[in-house]
Amino acid sequence: MTASQKGGTIYIGVTNDLARRMPEHKTGRGSSFTSRYGVQRLVWYEEYFDIADAIQRETSLKRWPRQWKIELIEKTNPEWFELFRGIGW
Repeated sequence: MTASQKGGTIYIGVTNDLARRMPEHKTGRGSSFTSRYGVQRLVWYEEYFDIADAIQRETSLKRWPRQWKIELIEKTNPEWFELFRGIGW
């Protein structure tokens, strides 16, 4: 999950390469949604070895009420700190 800021807009997506995908979001090339709403801060993630499992989880999370998503993020990242540690971030 990425967010614009603590308590801000949340985006949920799936990728097979987080190290490639996050710089795309941060430079505005990730998606029109993330670019439009400034959703560039990685605040929570899960790893899966099977892409079908990852897509199933993404679909499930997207159906959750916003408050459940916030609670999931805040269980491990209460301040919504940036979790991506790529070059320059």
